[in-house]
Amino acid sequence: MTSKTDSASNSSRSTETAMEVSGLAFSWDPVQPRLSFPDIILKRGEHLFLHGPSGSGKSTLLSLLAGMLRPASGTVRVLGTDIHRLGAGARDQFRADHMGVIFQQFNLVPYLSTRANVTLPCGLSELRRERTEPTVEDEAERLLAALSIPADHWQRKVTRLSIGQQQRIAAARALIGAPGLILADEPTSALDADNRDRFLELLLTLAHRHNTSVLFVSHDQSLARHFDNQLELQGDRT
Repeated sequence: MTSKTDSASNSSRSTETAMEVSGLAFSWDPVQPRLSFPDIILKRGEHLFLHGPSGSGKSTLLSLLAGMLRPASGTVRVLGTDIHRLGAGARDQFRADHMGVIFQQFNLVPYLSTRANVTLPCGLSELRRERTEPTVEDEAERLLAALSIPADHWQRKVTRLSIGQQQRIAAARALIGAPGLILADEPTSALDADNRDRFLELLLTLAHRHNTSVLFVSHDQSLARHFDNQLELQGDRT
């Protein structure tokens, strides 16, 4: 039985911790060795850099943390919720409500405008819609301006914009509605050093304003200086 003291302690920990990963392992095939991942505790507002060589499981880990893949074992708690105990629909809704994901290929909708791409998460999540001020469109425009997307680009289809601009639009989409956690999968891989550093500074500054935690995955260890902490993946197989 949990005491009142324990309940208060657990409640405090859940509000202070954005994500907790324990004993996580994954395998595409039951007869193949399992890929094991280190335990992670990510505090609210913390920015963590996760790096490792190709094949170490960086993108697989991000998919597990986002609930897009199911683990062979272990737990992933996001904002106190064990996401892999949720059904598929509830897990998708939890991700929409509480996570912003920046994919390596951006995954923007090509036939939509810049602003419409940014507002998409608020169409999927009432919680994120309620957290925008004063309106969803105003919040989208504020983020686009902060990320240096000119106003005359907001109604253009994203396919007409540069790779660097598309990357910043993907970041604005992840940030809108102040999710508790942002997961970023090597979104700077197509950028030169100057644009890469500028993008990271903007992303982390905007995340800091909303106390949003960030887990950023890359093979480029030189990016670690932008982050509070770093963790190396070894690609352990058992």
